[in-house]
Amino acid sequence: MLAAVQCRKISTRTRLGGAFPYACRCLPVSSDAKPGALSGMNDGEAVTSGVRLSGLTMLAMSAFAANSILCRLALRETGIDPASFTLIRLVSGAAMLWLIVRLRARPTPLAGDWKSAFSLFAYAGAFSYAYVSLSAGTGALLLFGSVQATMILAGLARGERLTRLQTAGLLLALGGLLGLVLPGVTAPPWLGAVLMSGAGMAWGIYSLLGRRGSGPTETTAGNFLRAALPAALLSIATLPWASLDSRGAVYAILSGAIASGLGYAIWYMALPMMRATQAATVQLSVPALAAAGGVVVLGEHITIRLVLCSLAILGGIALVLRARGPGVARN
Repeated sequence: MLAAVQCRKISTRTRLGGAFPYACRCLPVSSDAKPGALSGMNDGEAVTSGVRLSGLTMLAMSAFAANSILCRLALRETGIDPASFTLIRLVSGAAMLWLIVRLRARPTPLAGDWKSAFSLFAYAGAFSYAYVSLSAGTGALLLFGSVQATMILAGLARGERLTRLQTAGLLLALGGLLGLVLPGVTAPPWLGAVLMSGAGMAWGIYSLLGRRGSGPTETTAGNFLRAALPAALLSIATLPWASLDSRGAVYAILSGAIASGLGYAIWYMALPMMRATQAATVQLSVPALAAAGGVVVLGEHITIRLVLCSLAILGGIALVLRARGPGVARN
């Protein structure tokens, strides 16, 4: 039974500060739970809990990767414009999260704040416009790398320090990001790369702001709802270029309600059962899943540059994570 809500700042000296690009919220945890949430169980309970954790994690990571695939699919294969996609995604995500909150045994009011909501809007808008030109895998890799770089650099700006191994990992990851966007035959379009990097920075800021909140689902639902307002203003401002498409709208609803709203809710269920390093490390799979989905669903090609830069970015981040302590993933 959930008996307490704990929220602690994450130091980059012990864990990746906000190393969860898809969730950085205060999570409910049992007051008597031990790290990993599997300690103290008999063999049968441990196996059942392990299977449940694996299933929830796989669903959540697949949902996060699906965001990239659905957005790219909508903007490449249908006539919907990025502003309309963003608005529909945020509204449908807010609706799904609100429904999840209301269906609980003890529903609570929506939370969140406008500063976080604007960061969420900046992420969602830049994300949509970036996928006009980026492939699914390249976009997901740029997003993930930019989020992690923003979180780590923010920690350094607050006076936190990295070990030599962590510094080497950070430099390797930043070098991979730089190598990915350098001019060349296989380089991604510069505007799309800049927009996706901006989306990653916005999500990093959103995560930093979210560390002060409580009730992850309620906070995310409230922020999605607030973010729909600037998204509506963007749609009005770009009305001359607006283009609605029924199939594109369906993809946007799936991205908002299922891949975002339901995906976050599933992830919040899994996080209290994981250590911080486990939670951060499993997210290294998201760009790979997005790239694989791009190949299967969109017929995209994997380039040598993308593979090498992926190894550098994800390997560098893994070095930073491995050098950290095994704290429980409660943020």
